[in-house]
Amino acid sequence: MTAQLNRRILLASRPVGDIKDSNFKSESVPVPEAGPGQILVRNLYLSLDPAIRGWMNDADSYIEPIAVGGVMRGGTVGIVVASNAPDYSVGDHVFGMGGWQDFAVHGPEGMPNKLPEGTGLPWTNFLSVLGITGLTAYFGLLDIADPKPGETVVVSTAAGAVGSIVGQIAKIKGCRVVGIAGADDKCKWIVDDLGFDAAINYKTQDVAKELRKACPNKIDVYFDNVGGDILNTVLGMINIHARISICGAITQYNATAPVPGPSNYLTLLTKRSTMQGFVVLDYQARFMEGIMQISQWLMQGKIKHREDIVDGLENAPKAMHKLFNGTNTGKLIVKIADA
Repeated sequence: MTAQLNRRILLASRPVGDIKDSNFKSESVPVPEAGPGQILVRNLYLSLDPAIRGWMNDADSYIEPIAVGGVMRGGTVGIVVASNAPDYSVGDHVFGMGGWQDFAVHGPEGMPNKLPEGTGLPWTNFLSVLGITGLTAYFGLLDIADPKPGETVVVSTAAGAVGSIVGQIAKIKGCRVVGIAGADDKCKWIVDDLGFDAAINYKTQDVAKELRKACPNKIDVYFDNVGGDILNTVLGMINIHARISICGAITQYNATAPVPGPSNYLTLLTKRSTMQGFVVLDYQARFMEGIMQISQWLMQGKIKHREDIVDGLENAPKAMHKLFNGTNTGKLIVKIADA
């Protein structure tokens, strides 16, 4: 172990607007050792998520910003290679915030979650459909919006990692589901393969006009990943007692000036509706509930998903751009090492 080095990608500077290569710095340092009550994990796969862009800012949020000069933060699946903790053994696979690096020390507080062995599922599934992505969809839709059979659910970034699962869960719950995506092939995928009832290409179609056609009974639930004009349009079409789940606002993450609020927000009053944000980490005590239910749907063929796997830790900075230019095809994951 002492002959190995730990490659790390650090935050070199805080981005202004779009992320740039100069915002990152790579280094190699000695592999850390596990102290009392700690474990050493070799990271195998790294999750890339839009939320990371927010963590790079020096701003008040639900989590401390990444320190300049610190290791980039990110969820990882890895394997325990040294353990001084009684509940963890060498060879255990775990999920935790291992960051953009080959090796990470965890504990004694903030220990990673042990993953079930022998499932036959790829380990990447625990970063996608059975990981934070799937759990975000599960709790953000079911707990925040509580969709009922027959209701109309609209999902933005519907072909994305979270949105695609949200729409499928809404269909399982008996809803009419309309997805908004940014390419014809993505719209075709969510309708033909995932079972959405309709899809709208926001880049080539008039979203308001198409929503009126696709939602003849207006909108009961909106799962928002984008904010901006699409959120404002949906607010103008909601039913009484509609529920809006705010998962993210990807259109605003790279903004360099204050973003105007939605002009249609007063419909929340007139329609006696609710709009609530959530952070999936708040549901950590219930993660196993979500994993078990999504696993069941997965085995029953009721949930389909895609993973976009980029090879090599060194390619993580460039891969981040895929989240914002729409070129990723499913959950974006970086392969750090062979499983």
